[in-house]
Parts: sequence; C-alpha cells; structure tokens
Amino acid sequence: MPVIKILPHAEYCPQGAEIEAPAGTSICEALLDNNVKIEHACDMSCACTTCHVVVKAGYNSLNEAEEEEEDLLDRAWGLQPQSRLSCQAILAREDVTIEIPKYSLNHAKENH
Repeated sequence: MPVIKILPHAEYCPQGAEIEAPAGTSICEALLDNNVKIEHACDMSCACTTCHVVVKAGYNSLNEAEEEEEDLLDRAWGLQPQSRLSCQAILAREDVTIEIPKYSLNHAKENH
C-alpha cells in the first residue's frame, strides 16, 4: 500500500503524519479515513477548491488531472505546479508527500 506523508499543518495535522491507503483511493478519502479533517465543502464532487493540496513528491504516480479539476485549481489559494484537488488525486502504487496549504477559499466553513 502506498504511504501518504503529510507535512505539518497547524490546524489539520500539527505534527505531520504518515498514513497508508490502498491504491485507487483518493488522497482526500485517505486523509479523512485517518482522522485528518481536511476541508471538502463540496463533498468530494470536484465543485470547489477546499481540499487543495500541493504534491511535493510522487506527483507523477497520481492519475492525470482532468480539465474540470484544472479549471477549478485556477481559483485555489497558493496554486503551484504540483497542485491537485485531493478529492480527484487517486493514489497508485508509489508513496506521495503532500502539503495542505495554509488557507482555503471556503467562504462558509462547515464541520464535516
């Protein structure tokens, strides 16, 4: 199973973490399944940017971003070349390292 290394984030994962998830799982699902409460305001339907992550290692092992995701990413805070919506980034067999950006463009944060 691939490992997701999560770099420290003050709110969601203060100490950082390493979690395992089966190939074929989205990064967002893996985080939520392991009590990393990343925002996902659209319930993982690729309609917002609240689950935006920056993939620091293992980017090329993920599925290719579709046009809908790329269009949404243009609105994400802190966009970088290796940015992905974690709800759309599907794990393969390689480990990945991610950073959750400090801010999100969620205007109505909810408790998911």
